[in-house]
Amino acid sequence: MIEPADLREWRDHDVVDEDSHKIGALEAVYVDTTTDQPAMATVRIGLPTRHRLVFVPVSAAVTGPGYVRVPYTRELVKSAPSIGTDDVLPVEDEEAVFQHYGIPYEPAAKGARQLARR
Repeated sequence: MIEPADLREWRDHDVVDEDSHKIGALEAVYVDTTTDQPAMATVRIGLPTRHRLVFVPVSAAVTGPGYVRVPYTRELVKSAPSIGTDDVLPVEDEEAVFQHYGIPYEPAAKGARQLARR
């Protein structure tokens, strides 16, 4: 399991897929607001002038020297819901991120966010 205290150390590390192919660079980690445990990360992909951030689950991620490996294909991650590099994921778009990876979505109480950036 990934510890929340380590989150800052992962920023800008390579994110690689299950076959060790580079996907992009880790930009931020989002925690589940009910457990405060890492749930998703944003990965910076695209050309330098056209970066965007895609979401990937990190509950089964493995860290190594200079990389974070996720158990998904590069193609699946790159086709995930994305936001601009200066944008915030709208609460109404959270469910689509979970659905993309086939993960059940549990909305937080009273319409609150399930994901919070750390």
